[in-house]
Amino acid sequence: MHLQPKQGVQQIQDLPGMMRGEFRGFATSPVAGVRFVERLDALGAIHTPDCAAVIWLRPDEAPLYQWLANLSAVHLPQIREILRSDTIRSAMKRIVADMPDDPERAMFVQSISVLAEKFADVMRAPWLRLRLEVVTGDACRKFHVDNVTARLVCTYRGTGTQYGLAPRGAEPEVVDTVPTGQPIVLRGMRWPTTPPSLLKHRSPPIAGTGETRLLLVLDPILDPEDEV
Repeated sequence: MHLQPKQGVQQIQDLPGMMRGEFRGFATSPVAGVRFVERLDALGAIHTPDCAAVIWLRPDEAPLYQWLANLSAVHLPQIREILRSDTIRSAMKRIVADMPDDPERAMFVQSISVLAEKFADVMRAPWLRLRLEVVTGDACRKFHVDNVTARLVCTYRGTGTQYGLAPRGAEPEVVDTVPTGQPIVLRGMRWPTTPPSLLKHRSPPIAGTGETRLLLVLDPILDPEDEV
């Protein structure tokens, strides 16, 4: 059983300023099919025609990112759970219980909770698969499309997700990187669109660099029993 895209979403136009360097944190010009939005509630742009991904240019949460960057990796949460979308906030308080009890911990709970609640609403998903992963190697370093309807990815520590257009199965010629803390929603292989998007993404190759990433991944779930 697959989730169907939300119907009746108004067309959301790309932000002005499409020239090179005008988007915060991006080194290259916007990629075709990738929309940049300035409001969390505009993530619904993923349902508009020819949109393969949406990036929320979230207001800077520098104190949170600095706090996470300074933590020992043993204090970073790792979890993979299927949760009701209306219980994300209480679940996050449990998930971060072993992190230092600093003000930034509450910021972290709030940051993920609002993302998850909005993503569930956009996808009309009563459940979400929530994954927090600490990454120190080359996980998912090949460009690919996920076998899901849609996926939200947000890197809270370290280098962000990389993406680019890959015509006819080739590697992208131009690769862009989502800045730390900015969420990207990507259509997956199960999105009911023909032809499929040419946009592919990967985790950045970091093996041997000593870098530690903290990655949030959210997948919409219609029925948890289908995921067993």
